[in-house]
Amino acid sequence: MQVIGLTGSSGAGKSAAADIFRTFGIPILDADAIYHALLLKHGDCTNELTATFGNDILDEKGLVSRERLAATVFGKPNTPALLHTLNKVTHKYVMSELKKGLADFKARGVVAAVIDAPLLFEANAHLECDFVIGIIANKNLREARIMARDSLSKEAAEKRLNAQKSDDFYRERCDYILENNADKADLQKALTDLLLKTGVLKECVNKERPSIH
Repeated sequence: MQVIGLTGSSGAGKSAAADIFRTFGIPILDADAIYHALLLKHGDCTNELTATFGNDILDEKGLVSRERLAATVFGKPNTPALLHTLNKVTHKYVMSELKKGLADFKARGVVAAVIDAPLLFEANAHLECDFVIGIIANKNLREARIMARDSLSKEAAEKRLNAQKSDDFYRERCDYILENNADKADLQKALTDLLLKTGVLKECVNKERPSIH
């Protein structure tokens, strides 16, 4: 089974690329979705986060509130250190779930799967991948996209973008870079051409697709 890493900054078009993979019947393991699911249940991740950041991050059900956790970590003089600590706690739990998902796909005969993760390299998830695709776009376009997508003000969008990794970060680490400065049709063509070049689509052709849930 080929494992493809998919990463990129907010507003670059990573989600659009993931949708294109799905049209080819290639399943996605979404690291953000896995992280959010971990916060919705009592378990080791919740316990460690509480021990690290205190009970103020919990809601009335004793589960981690994303809003309260964010308020504890972001906008502080020591936010970089707090964010590093947060990632150190959560990444191992996310990686454990990603590995379980990959093992399940492999057992079911899936020929290719995608790990979709904005912090792919920071979590060392790239070590599970045969190759990594980075989606980038110019800053003004990314700003416009996240303003429309998340109903953010220009100022709020700029703050988010300023906290993102640079394009050079992805250029230096990814095996392939796709610049998503046009529409989804152009991104689909570029991604299709890349998957043909790497042989991923050839492996998927005529392969009976298992049920993906």
